[in-house]
Amino acid sequence: MASTCNFNRELNKVLFEGDSCYREVILNRPSKLNSLDYDVISQMIKNFRDFETDSTIKFVILKANGKAFSAGGDVVSIIRSMIAGHWSFGARFYKKQFNLDYLLATYKKPLLPLIDGIVMGGGAGLSMNGRFRIVTENAVFAMPEVFIGLFPDVGASHFLSRLPGHFGEYLGLTGARLNGAEMVACGLATHFVFSKDLPLLENTLQMLASSEMTIIYQVVNKFTQKPSINEDSIYQSLETINKCFSKDTVEEILLALEKEAENKAEIWITKAINSIKAASPTSLKIALRSIREGRLQNLKQCLIREYTICCNVIRATISNDFYEGSRAMLFDKDKKPKWQPSNLELVSNDMVDRCFTGIDDDDWKYLQIHDRSNIVDVLKPKL
Repeated sequence: MASTCNFNRELNKVLFEGDSCYREVILNRPSKLNSLDYDVISQMIKNFRDFETDSTIKFVILKANGKAFSAGGDVVSIIRSMIAGHWSFGARFYKKQFNLDYLLATYKKPLLPLIDGIVMGGGAGLSMNGRFRIVTENAVFAMPEVFIGLFPDVGASHFLSRLPGHFGEYLGLTGARLNGAEMVACGLATHFVFSKDLPLLENTLQMLASSEMTIIYQVVNKFTQKPSINEDSIYQSLETINKCFSKDTVEEILLALEKEAENKAEIWITKAINSIKAASPTSLKIALRSIREGRLQNLKQCLIREYTICCNVIRATISNDFYEGSRAMLFDKDKKPKWQPSNLELVSNDMVDRCFTGIDDDDWKYLQIHDRSNIVDVLKPKL
């Protein structure tokens, strides 16, 4: 059977607009929920570096076309590149993505992400590590990586571990979704602006000729609202979340949730139990340890460690779950992954340790991130 190749290149996946004192970086793959592929990330790194050294540019706005800010990395293209070639093709993608995340987190000019839709995975890496994290009523945040055999990366072990109590463990292990108001309440977002006000906010910013952080803050604050979270919001259950998700192991967390379910009829508890039972057992154990270690590390250390784990996951050092999870959720879409190992008890500490260890392979080396002098820990731990 003859095979055919489509050499048509997808164009304009990310747009760079604006003049005079500002630039806009616009993610432009709305039909793919603005997922990030190698080309998008490469273009963004080049242009963001150029903007940073251009003295005429005072600030940069990061936004997206369509209903999603970014639903994450383009896992389908990553998987295909590795199946067609070598697992290290995926490592190249994560190396470039993590370097972009660090660049944006330490950007020397005001960088304003306008999150007016879905922000998950790699999209969170672009936006959750910086000074400004502006959301609207349309924002939906989640880190659902454990359901495809991956784990919360892109600096998530840093920004999730800085959330109040053990709310970060809850989000990382269950993939639960938050709206814009909840993102502000827990500290993931810094400002809440109504979607209808974003054009005026952008116009007001564009009239500025200053890169002074205090002036930028003043403009954004004029458009900022104080949203209230619903009575049934998951954030209202922080006490119970802390009680359960502070346990030492995933098994103990699950047991604590099941005990709570016996006494309470709260829907979120049942959802959390079902989510944990549906996720990759290996991913869950990696995620918990990663977030716990992240509490004691800065962003650079977190990204270096997460890269090592990512490489072990895509290399299938201890498990094929990333490929099986992607098959079930993104390719065949039967939503019935067959995890190996199949339950938490079969995932040993030694197996998890191996995912946090360097890889003895000529094609691999630890992630190199150059220090940037202006790095600040904008997300302080909230205990």
